[in-house]
Amino acid sequence: MKLLACNSNKTLSQEIANHLNIGLVNAEIKTFCDNEIFVEIKENVRGEDIFVIQSTSYPANDHLMELLITIDALRRASAKRITAVIPYFGYARQDRKVAPRTPISAKLVANLLTSAGVDRVLTIDLHAGQIQGFFDIPVDNLYGAPVFVADIKENFSSENLVIVSPDVGGLVRARAIAKKINVDLAIVDKRRPSAGISEVMNIIGEVDNRECIIVDDMVDSGGTLCNAAEALLARGAKSVSAYITHGVLSGKAYEKIANSKLKNLVITNSIQPTAQTLAVKNIRIINIANLLGQAINNIAQEKSVSTLFD
Repeated sequence: MKLLACNSNKTLSQEIANHLNIGLVNAEIKTFCDNEIFVEIKENVRGEDIFVIQSTSYPANDHLMELLITIDALRRASAKRITAVIPYFGYARQDRKVAPRTPISAKLVANLLTSAGVDRVLTIDLHAGQIQGFFDIPVDNLYGAPVFVADIKENFSSENLVIVSPDVGGLVRARAIAKKINVDLAIVDKRRPSAGISEVMNIIGEVDNRECIIVDDMVDSGGTLCNAAEALLARGAKSVSAYITHGVLSGKAYEKIANSKLKNLVITNSIQPTAQTLAVKNIRIINIANLLGQAINNIAQEKSVSTLFD
């Protein structure tokens, strides 16, 4: 087994390597003046089981191309098996046609990865679980829930706690966490007038004088999350925190969250935290290196990955 780190999240890659007590493959990934990407593997990988770690976060297209070219280089170097470890899977929100003459970009990305020569994909909290079906190769979709549950138990009392799904689509994720810590569940009923804009309509469930924790797979602009926090507080919630796997945090998200009524926003390091992220006082980052490291080790040793879901 060998690990190769692309450029999107080298800190997480090194932490995974430390967990597994192995080094990273010596490789050069650079960009020419015209923005073409060049990859050179500087050690023998013939017959090796290679795990390439790369989140396809901002800039999504550059990081996706890095991953594809690295996979091609490994395939041509006769690696035995190539697993793409994609902690944050970009383009996952484009999983269906939302209007006439629009693409299904998540399926295109799946085709590109397969054509490049990847044998397996390991990711965490896909935006839409059905994306696993876009691939004709094995896909392991880990859940951030075990990491979140452990952190919630450490920092909250279950006596006055309620888990909140920010929409109906996230209900399964929220229910699973609520069941693990044996607390009640609430749902935010929202209407989205247009892309990136959401209007909270109603709260389903009892939140009065209770500590609310919103759980979701990603936070991008932060508008939906901040609106949900305001709606919960307006309904009498004692406090509102959020546990969200992928901190995309684009545009004015930092400003919105810093000025919001959120007590805490807890995200994972599936995306490399920026200086702006680290500067926001109510954002806290938890590490998923051990979770990914255990999954990589299980795959390499042909052991069950589903045991990590418990």
